[in-house]
Amino acid sequence: MTAITALIHHTKKRWFFAVPSLLLAILAACSASPAPSPTTQPTDPPPTVEGSLIPNPVPTPGPSPTPLPPEINLPLILPTPTPVAPLPDLSKHSVALSEIIFDTFDGGSLPLSEAEDGRILALQDAIRPIYDPAYGPASAGDWLDDSFVVLGYVSERGTPYAYPVNILNLHEIVNDTIEGVPVLVSYCPLCASGIIYDRRLDEMELVFGNTSALYESDMVMFDQQTGSYWFQVGGEALVGELTGQRLTPLPSVMMPWGDWKRLHPDTLVLSTETKIYPVAFYERNPFVGYQEIVNEGRFAFPVSDKVTADKRLRPGDRVLAVRSSSEERAYLLEGSGLTVINDRLNGEPIVVLIDEGPAGAAFSAEVLGRALIFQVAGETYVDNETGSTWDIAGRAVDGPLQGHQLQGLPTRTTFWFALVASMPNIELYQG
Repeated sequence: MTAITALIHHTKKRWFFAVPSLLLAILAACSASPAPSPTTQPTDPPPTVEGSLIPNPVPTPGPSPTPLPPEINLPLILPTPTPVAPLPDLSKHSVALSEIIFDTFDGGSLPLSEAEDGRILALQDAIRPIYDPAYGPASAGDWLDDSFVVLGYVSERGTPYAYPVNILNLHEIVNDTIEGVPVLVSYCPLCASGIIYDRRLDEMELVFGNTSALYESDMVMFDQQTGSYWFQVGGEALVGELTGQRLTPLPSVMMPWGDWKRLHPDTLVLSTETKIYPVAFYERNPFVGYQEIVNEGRFAFPVSDKVTADKRLRPGDRVLAVRSSSEERAYLLEGSGLTVINDRLNGEPIVVLIDEGPAGAAFSAEVLGRALIFQVAGETYVDNETGSTWDIAGRAVDGPLQGHQLQGLPTRTTFWFALVASMPNIELYQG
């Protein structure tokens, strides 16, 4: 038990709360590579530079750290993957290299400005993305409690996809091509930020991995083609050849699995059969309660003054950022209940539908060339012009417009602090 005890007492980086003893046994059995025979006792883990870990416990930030709970998830040690991207061109960057901080998964951290090439390569994909996702029907998500959150996406042909946050907590990135559209499913647990991007940039189709670094306490990704570093919430390249380039967000929504399944009974759901971690590992959400910690102004990694100085909302308030052409505006989801916001963005009429999840989705408010005004009616949404009833998926489910679908707008769902970090001047809708 010496090695297990040592691992449990890591006190820095990304929190993992109590796990059943059965799961601890599973992780211990899987903690070496190759796996030991039934008669072989697990040995002490190799140093981080020789092996990759899933996220270690997050520190309790602040001058006087609070002791972590006594039962903490064990890191799962895997062989270091072969580097999949070139080193970034550090001569090109839009932020200070010292502000991009690697989690070294040994209780320490390392700024990019001080990182040696070998360490940078060794940390690539230490948090393993899913490069070859598999899906199942809604019944494949029976392991999910209805209250568990999913990141939902509806393809251009109308096929719904659900990405459980329980899985994304441990992988953060999914690369896929859905009906000819290369998509990047991204999620940072430290920001509760679920965003789906188009992976195409001009003539390139990028494939994304995880640097194991953070900027403004948000995940930093890399692209395999140039090695450039990308800020997840902003979708912007911060370091390397593509510095200044931005990815295009796609319409998406974060909501409880039960609500998504009710809206989309034909949904496909990301499979737990990732062949990376034991299936049981996905059954817990280790970040329950983390929002309250962020709202106290405590962050797992450093954030800048522009983040802490913004007092328009609490740092951990959930917001929906909606984009229309080049304009973007933020809408508060916390405490809104069933809400309709009729607004104009970039001169175009839009509607933001919010339910008690809290979940929010945004759409163009034009149907058949006519702008509609929406309101809440009981437990549904109704447009004033025709009296048709709509759901949060933007579908008319009753009335003269039944069968019509509103056009979804690109969105980002995230904690407020991460949105301010990437877009400090973003307008917050005041009503």
